[in-house]
Amino acid sequence: MTVARHTDQVTDSFPGPTVPRSSRAEVFLGYLEYFRHSVISRVEALGESEARSSRLPSGWTPLELVKHLTYVEHRWLVWGFEGVAVDDPWGDQRDDRWFVDPDEPTDRVLEALRSQGEQSEIVIRANDLSTIGQPGPRWKGQPEPTLERVLFHLLQEYARHLGHLDIVVELAGGPVGE
Repeated sequence: MTVARHTDQVTDSFPGPTVPRSSRAEVFLGYLEYFRHSVISRVEALGESEARSSRLPSGWTPLELVKHLTYVEHRWLVWGFEGVAVDDPWGDQRDDRWFVDPDEPTDRVLEALRSQGEQSEIVIRANDLSTIGQPGPRWKGQPEPTLERVLFHLLQEYARHLGHLDIVVELAGGPVGE
């Protein structure tokens, strides 16, 4: 399956280091799109019950992971880097754990991640990677990072959680990850 992009084409194949990109920002965009697409496709491969249940002692569900990643992108790029006031930057959590309301439709949770991806792309394209983030509560008094550092953090967050999700999906009888 190929996912069309505004400039480059991204597929469900890992965007390795030999895949040409027009800029460093396009490299970040390609990897973020790949990870986001992979998370969504893994959760879509599960049945509703498996997407909302946990197979782990920690108790998180695949759908909770999707909502968490939506908020992670929002926290780092909108609330953090752009310095936009956000009513509830930790809205993916209840009682110190990830949370999805039982009445929240799965397709709405997945669409929120896709939508956040579009918003993230706008932020990334509108700034140079060396642009320093706006002051705000996200940085907890520390110096504001560059967009490049924020994007490195997002990539490691996605890579780590996609690995977790690969294991959970395999345990649930879904497709085997990379």
